[in-house]
Amino acid sequence: MNPESRLLLFELDPELAGHLQEQFHDDPRVTVLNANALDLPDALLRLGIGGCDYIISGIPFSILKANQKRELLQRVHDALAPADHAAFVIYQVTNELRALGHCDHFPRSESEYCLRNIPPMYVTKFYRTANGSGNGKH
Repeated sequence: MNPESRLLLFELDPELAGHLQEQFHDDPRVTVLNANALDLPDALLRLGIGGCDYIISGIPFSILKANQKRELLQRVHDALAPADHAAFVIYQVTNELRALGHCDHFPRSESEYCLRNIPPMYVTKFYRTANGSGNGKH
């Protein structure tokens, strides 16, 4: 992260959120939120952030109901900056979001099965725009 970067960490568990707050208390770029990721749009508005370059998630989407998945994925899509590099990056045991069409509103995606990860996981990037030429900062 460069000096102008912002990192928002969403954590539901209050104890873990407290540990994260303690770990990053000296870094003004990091904001720890003991909140649901569904609150992302409100948090961005409150913090004066227009859009995210990247959203990284380890949320276990396989345990969410279809309507919960769609709502969260739409909020994530809408929170991404309108730039070619802006992406939602997930790591999951399955590739169901891509395979079952839950992320059809993302016009472009890339997925890789990473065997070196323990356990092996799919790492998938869903992009905000269809164009891959890159028209913004990375």
